[in-house]
Amino acid sequence: MRIERQALFWLAAGLVLIFLIALLQDILLPFVAGIVIAYFVNPLADLLERAGLPRILAALLIVVGATALIVLLLVFLVPILATQTQQLVTALPDHVEGLRNMLESAARERLGDRFEAVKAAIDQAAQGMSENWGNVAAWAAGSIWSRGLAIFNFLSLMLITPLVAFYVLVDWHPMLEKVDGWLPRDYADNIRALATDINDAISAFIRGQGTVCLVLGTIYAIGLSLIGLNYGLLIGIMTGVMTFVPFVGWALGTLTATSLAVVQFWPEVAPVLMVLGVFLLGQGLDAGLLSPKIVGSKVGLHPVWLIFALISFSYLFGFVGVLVAVPVAAAVAVLVRHGLKAYLGSSIYGDRDADATNTPGTNATP
Repeated sequence: MRIERQALFWLAAGLVLIFLIALLQDILLPFVAGIVIAYFVNPLADLLERAGLPRILAALLIVVGATALIVLLLVFLVPILATQTQQLVTALPDHVEGLRNMLESAARERLGDRFEAVKAAIDQAAQGMSENWGNVAAWAAGSIWSRGLAIFNFLSLMLITPLVAFYVLVDWHPMLEKVDGWLPRDYADNIRALATDINDAISAFIRGQGTVCLVLGTIYAIGLSLIGLNYGLLIGIMTGVMTFVPFVGWALGTLTATSLAVVQFWPEVAPVLMVLGVFLLGQGLDAGLLSPKIVGSKVGLHPVWLIFALISFSYLFGFVGVLVAVPVAAAVAVLVRHGLKAYLGSSIYGDRDADATNTPGTNATP
């Protein structure tokens, strides 16, 4: 009966937490962002503290440095990205038309009489892309605005997030000790083991995959810009961000950049091959060096599970859901693995007759 009461208590607490997140999602963004940033840079704060710097000074130095970096990016990088985004949205129908003409020309040469059937399919696809692009872009921008910044405007986000990150960094270890003191004593060791595995998975993905995204985004942006691809900076950075979802971001970035390169440079083949080379280089570095060395094998998140978590949480909780989707998915994955391990070692999974036969003192058959 005691176990049932405990399970009921934690189930009720979880439901209340989900209800509060859904109720307050429009004002949670600065706080969730601050906690995520604090979690990301906490190892750096620990390193500075071990080097002899007071914790409060280390936290202040990190937050001020991160804020200054973000401001510099907003001043110098965001206007360029906004301009390229506007240009891409405006010019996309023309690019689609140009790509369609090239495909039609190549198909007419190779298909002969069968060309008309292929042309109808190409026209339908091009029309769908042209009609839906503006709607998709408007929906994405409206969703981010309405769900993420409806009440707290951009200025409040920039002011509150650094404060939250600073105080969480300063009180990180005291908070963990306080939470540890609240654990039920009979299950404290098991909960600590679960929490350690969850932290390893989240840390490997948030810090590790975040670092990989930053490195690859820089490589893609610089490489595409040096080649001279229109919107190269925008595509490179967005591909780096989308690399957070393994393979999906790389595939979308490669397809987008290659299509634009064909429209821009054709009939020159060398620049198109160079664009492909940039993405192949990034994928090779990711698979052979970055992910094994930085992320490691502790994540345990299948890409399909990760995509499902991102889509479902963003649908339920907006941009706040995007921020918490990966930690929650990693935590659920660890709990499922521990539950499966417990099940496989239990009598429910095992053969009770075999267990009884192998028990000392029974008439076991050699």
